[in-house]
Amino acid sequence: MTIRRIMPDIQVGSAQELSAGRDFYSLLGFEEVMDMGWVVTLASPSNPTAQISFFTEERTAPVVPDLSVEVEDVDAVYAQVRASGAEIVRELRDEEWGVRRFFVRDPTGRVVNVLTHKA
Repeated sequence: MTIRRIMPDIQVGSAQELSAGRDFYSLLGFEEVMDMGWVVTLASPSNPTAQISFFTEERTAPVVPDLSVEVEDVDAVYAQVRASGAEIVRELRDEEWGVRRFFVRDPTGRVVNVLTHKA
């Protein structure tokens, strides 16, 4: 199993807080790579797998995840996680912005967004 990146997902209470987070992390060198209005992702220009996302909400799932893990084969990971008996918070599905993903709750209660970018 190949992990491509891990990034924190931070839930904020308003669009103003989302903008403030974007502005602060730009001081550290991050640049905006995605803005869907309800989620903004920032990345390092020199290491694009170093990312952070800010969410005002999660429009396609029941909760905002605590972190995201991009894997090489999300279908294989999904099968393995399901077989383990872990709590699936959101079933596997394709998103309109080009990812295939599911959410699972880890033993500490954190929700993990597991995804693969579709080719």
